[in-house]
Amino acid sequence: MDYFHRLGDAYEAFRVVEYGKTDSGFPLHLGIYSKESTFIPSDIKKKNVLLINNAIHPGEPDGVDASMMLLRDLLQGKVTIEDDNTIVAVIPFYNIGGALNRNSSTRANQDGPHEYGFRGNAKNLDLNRDFVKMDSENMRSFAEIFHLYEPDLFIDTHVSNGADYQHVLTYLATHEEKLGGEIGAFMKEKMNPFMENEMENEGWDIVPYVNVWGTTPDKGYVQFFDSPRYSSGYTALFNTPSYVIETHMLKPYKQRTLATYAFLKKAIEFLERHGDALTVAKEAKIEADLKAESMAINWSLDSSKVDQISFKGYEGSYKDSEVSGLPRLYYDRSKPYEKEIPFYSGLKVTKTEKKPDFFIIPKAWGNVIAALEYNHIKMKQLEEDQTMKVEVKYIEQYQTVKSPYEGHYLHYDVTTTTKEEEVMFRKGDYMVPTAQRGVRFLMETLTPEAKDSYFAWNYFDPILQQKEHFSSYVFEDKAVRILEKNPELKEALEKRKKEDEGFRNSAYQQLEFIYDHSDHKEKSHLRYPIYKLNNQ
Repeated sequence: MDYFHRLGDAYEAFRVVEYGKTDSGFPLHLGIYSKESTFIPSDIKKKNVLLINNAIHPGEPDGVDASMMLLRDLLQGKVTIEDDNTIVAVIPFYNIGGALNRNSSTRANQDGPHEYGFRGNAKNLDLNRDFVKMDSENMRSFAEIFHLYEPDLFIDTHVSNGADYQHVLTYLATHEEKLGGEIGAFMKEKMNPFMENEMENEGWDIVPYVNVWGTTPDKGYVQFFDSPRYSSGYTALFNTPSYVIETHMLKPYKQRTLATYAFLKKAIEFLERHGDALTVAKEAKIEADLKAESMAINWSLDSSKVDQISFKGYEGSYKDSEVSGLPRLYYDRSKPYEKEIPFYSGLKVTKTEKKPDFFIIPKAWGNVIAALEYNHIKMKQLEEDQTMKVEVKYIEQYQTVKSPYEGHYLHYDVTTTTKEEEVMFRKGDYMVPTAQRGVRFLMETLTPEAKDSYFAWNYFDPILQQKEHFSSYVFEDKAVRILEKNPELKEALEKRKKEDEGFRNSAYQQLEFIYDHSDHKEKSHLRYPIYKLNNQ
């Protein structure tokens, strides 16, 4: 940080600002380059803003040095920005806790530098899985920066840890379909070719991130799916295109840093030439989201969409391991190749969700309210108790991972049923309109079936546990009376007994069936506590 502060002291066009805390206890800093010395966020976000995030994984520090070099060269006039409308904002070290945990051994597959930080932050969180769940102070501070400045382009700097190949730098661009609309097409058709061509002119042949594990890339590969837990997936929720750039871990540190420098410089050039067009495409997508009746919340690979890319690799083969004696993969650098391989980047929508006019969130769910507030979501509280007819979801099925993942036991494959019900809401409960720029964020966090919804991240686990039960010897007599008053329930019971032998031979299951279909069963069990309201 001393370097950044010295730049700020020496040049009027650069300023260092603190934004909130990190889990380490140290503040998160933002360095801002503005040719006109414009540093007020409300003024900056009217311009074309590039936001660079460094050291989310401090063992991958290439972007730290590349950013310092780039800022120095901008301020000294070695790199020029002709357009006064372009702003460069840099987070020097996002994962400060990990950066302070310096060592020379945890990046076992990486060629330098001699010292670096550790992947986990002060709470041992991988911060590139925290963008939606927001367990860290780091992310809460990042959200403040992101929403204050509303960047037009976001770049997250990394080092890869996968296959061996000749390319020094690869990039992960936001999926065209997931970014969507005009901005998705703009990135795929305009921005990505620009970056590839300009980097090639500088001597850097770049290709999409090599998403290959345990095999070789010569037969092609699929684009990595960056859901909202990741930085670029999160920014897509607000229609901001992103690049996650990955330098190759087996290349020397100097070479990796220079490639990162070149990519960042070319991104600035893109904003200078095409920033206004990017803004138009982004605003068109925001407007389309506001007008949409339904929105996509889940995607899967569309294998019918394939591009051919020129890939420079090394032949991969297998030989006996000197450790285990078993076959092991190795790459033969004496056998380089260049050939066209398939790259699968297309997605198809697997689930859409109808957009309500409002979400209603009971005030008891303060963790959800806080997450929305961190993301500058507009809300208002009810001024009095009020009964409203709303759409209610009930969790029908879900799966849960067997091992903890980033401090959570993630749910997946969630299915629900929907009912219309009269629900009493209390004074202070929150009405959240979807007619706002954060509508996609709302849809993908508050719809339980979405991959990185707050339900998936355990925000609502209390509803999954039934709080009241029955004792068989007491409920037997009540069950008889319930069946006498409900012939349809009795018919359903008899039908189930005929169809299910296990059910037929279990007295408890039969009593439970009656209990679950009676007024005794608590309404809160499996009832998702976020409600959808439509004005019509």
